[in-house]
Amino acid sequence: MEERANPWRDTPTLVGDHVTLRPLTPEDSEALAIAAADGDLTQLFFANVSALTNPDAFIAAALKERDFGRAMPFAVETPDGKLVGMTRLMRMSEQHRRVEIGGTFYAKSVQRSGLNSEAKKLLLGYAFDTLGCQVVQIRTDWFNRASQRAIERLGAKRDGVLRSHQLMDGRVRDLVVYSIIACEWPGVRANLDHLLLRGQAR
Repeated sequence: MEERANPWRDTPTLVGDHVTLRPLTPEDSEALAIAAADGDLTQLFFANVSALTNPDAFIAAALKERDFGRAMPFAVETPDGKLVGMTRLMRMSEQHRRVEIGGTFYAKSVQRSGLNSEAKKLLLGYAFDTLGCQVVQIRTDWFNRASQRAIERLGAKRDGVLRSHQLMDGRVRDLVVYSIIACEWPGVRANLDHLLLRGQAR
């Protein structure tokens, strides 16, 4: 008898018009490093992508979280199969029907192209429509104002600031927390469809 996939444990492949999200693998190390070099993203002190100076360790840590059932790391590809970044469902709680979208970065050459909005739409659709989540959180660094604008453009609402919440490279980070709850998802989806149709998505 064929074993059925567990939607909370088995990372799916999600396909849109502008982007494909597929399970991240150790073989993606070189391509991920090349994507991060597009725009010198590892120099962004306020983003987790700074850890990609060691891509093998970066991927290994992401896959360890996956093996514990706490995350689904995705490679982000353009329709022609080029790897241009990564993203994750993380801090996953099946018991409480809660996930977070995070650990995201895109090569500079595909930023502001609509790719991010469609990737978020695919992840939110999986979280709400397949996993049955009650809430999806998105967090970003206090200093990452571009990320905050992009999150707000999606339709997420700002919950607040977690002060002195993390240590990263010797720096104490404040994190800005956003969320979308299940009853808001239809409106957020309609907003994303509208932006993508008008070519205004980022």
